[in-house]
Amino acid sequence: MSEDNPTYAEPHPRIARLGSGRFALEIPAEERRLLLNLLPDLGQLVETRDPATKRLFPTAYHDDPEKEAEYQGLMANDLAAGRLAAIATVEETIDRPEIDMPALERWMEAINSLRLVLGTRLEVGEDLPSLGADDPDAPAYAVYEYLGWLMEQAVRAMSEDLGGP
Repeated sequence: MSEDNPTYAEPHPRIARLGSGRFALEIPAEERRLLLNLLPDLGQLVETRDPATKRLFPTAYHDDPEKEAEYQGLMANDLAAGRLAAIATVEETIDRPEIDMPALERWMEAINSLRLVLGTRLEVGEDLPSLGADDPDAPAYAVYEYLGWLMEQAVRAMSEDLGGP
């Protein structure tokens, strides 16, 4: 179904603000299993600095390889440690009914990292391709879109009490 369809119903929010820096997690079991299957793989990719993680370790000095090597030497371990801490937070809190703001921020970091790595592997551009159900990449694109939707849930929950312009 599409959002243009009048019978389309927005799925129940997976992350919702409870107030005072607390957020409800209502992640169905099959979605929790998906995340728990993906996160250890992400951790291994981060630890080994797999080429699929290149977007997690951005280039700071495009035109100066020496400065870039120095920057990566100084920052890459801290970036990796942060990514691994985010993964651990999601793994530790995924079955909880609620989390606090720092945990939600880690969730967002882990979800974004998963999405960036998957997008790199799929070579995602500006527009997602239209794939048939029998396309071998269809499941990976479905996960990619799910991760984007879950990130949107987190952003909405965080911004619910922000005032408009």
